[in-house]
Amino acid sequence: MQARVPALVERFTGRKVDAMAPLSGGSVGRVLLIQLAGNGRVVAKLGPGLEPEGWMVRQLACRSRLPLPTIIHADDDLLLMEHVDGGDALTGAAQAHAAELLADLHGASWHSFGLERDTVIGGLPQVNTATHRWLDFFRDHRLLAMARHALDAGRLPAETMHRIEILAARLPSWIEEPAQPALLHGDCWTGNILVKGGRVAAFIDPAIYYGHPEIELAFGTMFGTFDESFFRRYGEIRPIAPGFWEERRDLYLLYPLLVHVRLFGGSYLDGVGRVLDRFLG
Repeated sequence: MQARVPALVERFTGRKVDAMAPLSGGSVGRVLLIQLAGNGRVVAKLGPGLEPEGWMVRQLACRSRLPLPTIIHADDDLLLMEHVDGGDALTGAAQAHAAELLADLHGASWHSFGLERDTVIGGLPQVNTATHRWLDFFRDHRLLAMARHALDAGRLPAETMHRIEILAARLPSWIEEPAQPALLHGDCWTGNILVKGGRVAAFIDPAIYYGHPEIELAFGTMFGTFDESFFRRYGEIRPIAPGFWEERRDLYLLYPLLVHVRLFGGSYLDGVGRVLDRFLG
């Protein structure tokens, strides 16, 4: 596929390729920074399985005011997009800017939890069947679905799966329904937020659906992506309900933890166990 990239880039941009260099990132396939003849750069991701990512970025562009790279071409094997200059740390003013952008995103709503089509997260299938209640959607299409993927892949022990099923049955003890479904980026961590000059230049690699904003906020704590200044500014715009920090954050962390168990195994399984120990004893 890589040998065909220059010809494909010329076909979709009308510009010849001067140089190509690998970029870090991309759990699905290779990522290349491409210098175009004359001036300009684009990013190419090589598949398979890339069409949903292009679709999701385009949908975010239509449904929100998030800064996003322009998608030039998207099919299963090749995703070609505008290069966004980033590389700065997500600190200081950029944290507050990220909070403002995500608070605005979370104001976009739909008639159900889910989405009109299934998508992916980190290359894994993400079922988005439209569901009336958030608790049902989170239990069936996020928590249990990803746990079963990890179980089937041999990454999750059967005993742990059983404990997750017990926890899933008890979720009404801790989780409340939000006022309405909110549009989520779905994979908010530092590597997917490009920063330049104290501002967020672009969000990349989304895993979108309509859900509860708290699962997005919880995900943002998993790798220390968002700090106190982010949550202070976000809370000024969209107050965070009592109990999030005390209980619900850890419950919502189970989904990204299970994604990482399915992808990588290892220490992420310990994180799942700690959450289960906390709520089940």
